[in-house]
Amino acid sequence: MSAVATAVTLLIGLPLAWLLSHRRFPGRDVLEAVVVLPLILPPTVLGYYLLLLIGRQGPVGAALAAAGIEIAFTWRAAVVAAAVGSIALLIKAAQAGFEGVDRRLEQAARTLGRSEWSIFWSVTLPLAWRAVLAGTVLAFCRAMGEFGITLMVAGSIPGRTQTLPLAIYDRVQANQMTDANALALIAVGVVVVLIFGVSRLARLRY
Repeated sequence: MSAVATAVTLLIGLPLAWLLSHRRFPGRDVLEAVVVLPLILPPTVLGYYLLLLIGRQGPVGAALAAAGIEIAFTWRAAVVAAAVGSIALLIKAAQAGFEGVDRRLEQAARTLGRSEWSIFWSVTLPLAWRAVLAGTVLAFCRAMGEFGITLMVAGSIPGRTQTLPLAIYDRVQANQMTDANALALIAVGVVVVLIFGVSRLARLRY
């Protein structure tokens, strides 16, 4: 679920990060405020409003249900919850990376007739890859640790929507401390490996 959620954040977050870093338009400040809301609002609040949106009675949930697609309290809802909770980390990191790219290099590519799409892939992204990678890893770690939003919109159904944090919580509630500790160590180990790997990659010059 974390991997799929991270892929979703990349698909949505990178265009938004580029837009915020390269364009000035009416409502830009509002969009930036909306982007950082998941980092500020309590997860239960986000989960509540997300449930109103994707639940069977919500506008998105009802439309998808009519097409035979269930969202709420399925693995899809867990992916949506993880993506909503983590996308701000990717966007802000990537935005900072894109803003750090020398605009003269992009302008030189434009004078050579390159399209904006080509400039992004051949100039902007390669120069900002460290920031994008850091944001991607942070988003993955945040998605893996998502608890409140997931519990609200997906529940904790073993084998279906129960994520690692929810499994740890259930083990603690059941006083199964050995299992809870083992799961917690897995979570810590994954995060440490990812952060260590990113720090090593960030030192690479080429």
